[in-house]
Amino acid sequence: MRGTAPNHPAENYATLFNDAAAAYALALDWRITGDTQRAARAAAILNAWAGTLKVVTGTSDKYLASGIYGYQLAIAAETLRDFPGWQPRDREEFARMLLTVFAPMNDDFLAHHNGAAIDHYWANWDLANVASLMAIGVFTNRRDLYEHGRDYYLHGPGNGAIQHAAWKTYPGGLAQWQESGRDQGHSLLGIGLAGTICEIAWQQGDDLFGAYDNRLLAAARYVARYNLGGDVPYTPYTNSDVAQPVISNNGRGEVRPIWSLLVAHYVQLKHLAAPELVQAAAQAGPDGGGGDYGPNSGGFDQLGYGTLTFTMP
Repeated sequence: MRGTAPNHPAENYATLFNDAAAAYALALDWRITGDTQRAARAAAILNAWAGTLKVVTGTSDKYLASGIYGYQLAIAAETLRDFPGWQPRDREEFARMLLTVFAPMNDDFLAHHNGAAIDHYWANWDLANVASLMAIGVFTNRRDLYEHGRDYYLHGPGNGAIQHAAWKTYPGGLAQWQESGRDQGHSLLGIGLAGTICEIAWQQGDDLFGAYDNRLLAAARYVARYNLGGDVPYTPYTNSDVAQPVISNNGRGEVRPIWSLLVAHYVQLKHLAAPELVQAAAQAGPDGGGGDYGPNSGGFDQLGYGTLTFTMP
């Protein structure tokens, strides 16, 4: 249950985001150290959810839960996939849970947007559900789900499609992010989700990082520069719900574990100039994981540990 409203039960989604973060951290620990006790604990967490989670409910925020925790659980499971102690029947049951609880909600949101106008929901809502579809598709070997998410990111009608999310380009390699006039926490969240989407695709042989002349890089540089205290151009943003004449300084300078992945790809691998990303990553320091950036949901929006998993020697 995510979202508060009259006649709704109390929210309980914090249990899920804590467990998703723990399962990923434990699975990653096993990958690095070979500690089978950590892997067994990760498997126990995933098995418990596979056996009990039947539905994600709440207000419209349930679609944030279906996206963010769907992709996190799928990535945790993929990290643990070939642990010998995770029994095939348990993996299959976990895959079934992802396919019956999360993936249908991801698909429904991207198709119908909870009955709202196509531009009503912010970019991060689409991006979370795209990430979930792609990650679930990879883990469950459902290429149709993966391709649906991938194609939405490239060509979708909503604000999460990269040309709508990074909607305004400027000379000098910058692109204005769709949520920049809203606040910086959600802008950082969106950049982080887009980076995750591109990394999932890259591991499947698809280059979304480079889409539309490296549009994500331009947006990431824009968001990083502003959150480092620099000046950026801003074009007033309007849609069917809001008018935002100026860029927001709400949450400016917030730290999230999103930059290492982007630096690894664009700077280390592709050798492109992105001084803002390098500076943001250096200022943030080594990426922590879930809970290291606050005890509430925002502190768990990224799985983290990007310095460890993406930085090249």
